[in-house]
Amino acid sequence: MMPELKPAGDSALLISFGEAIDEEINGRVHAVAGTIEKAGFEWLVEVVPAYSSLLVVYDPLKATYAEVESAIKPLLSAETESFRGRLVEVPVVYGGQYGPDLEFVAEYNGLSVDDVIEIHSGPVYRVYFLGFLPGFAYLGGMDERIAAPRLEKPRLKVPAGSVGIAGRQTGIYPLESPGGWRLIGRTPLRLFNPSKEPPTLLQPGDRVKFVPIDESEFRGLYEKEWGEGID
Repeated sequence: MMPELKPAGDSALLISFGEAIDEEINGRVHAVAGTIEKAGFEWLVEVVPAYSSLLVVYDPLKATYAEVESAIKPLLSAETESFRGRLVEVPVVYGGQYGPDLEFVAEYNGLSVDDVIEIHSGPVYRVYFLGFLPGFAYLGGMDERIAAPRLEKPRLKVPAGSVGIAGRQTGIYPLESPGGWRLIGRTPLRLFNPSKEPPTLLQPGDRVKFVPIDESEFRGLYEKEWGEGID
């Protein structure tokens, strides 16, 4: 099936490959994104991939929408890339002050806390794309048995490294920020560091494996990673 192209405002084109969260579709999104970037269009500002869509932002002073659409259509048959990146192990301390919503997720799904931890840390997740915050990785592959609704009222402060669940998605907050995901744990890893290149620990196509740790391990790794202790 050919993707759908349509305007998105006065300086962007949206390419939609469907609605599903699917590894093959996401591979196609990134393959087309890479092909567009390599084409060297002078009107191209940036490409922004998502689960199953791609936003192409262009300079309207250098090209019209019709010209951009005409240039992009021949590139839509780019071969799908597997994007099977690195395997990154992410240590997580679950529950307690680090995962205040863990018990809710368990009760909501009729499971024990240990069940939720085992199910959440079982799969190898795929990084579909980065968004929302610098380094925030949207992960695919979470078991529907631990899906849970967002908070009705978002928290004003979610600590960096917090691991959350929203619907059938799971992700990690790279920075302290407001947020409405259900928090089930926290990693001591620093997911966004502007002094490094690249500044984000995770990249699209990477695979993520959560590894349960205890609080003492968390504190030791946190101090090593951040250069300071945690209250």
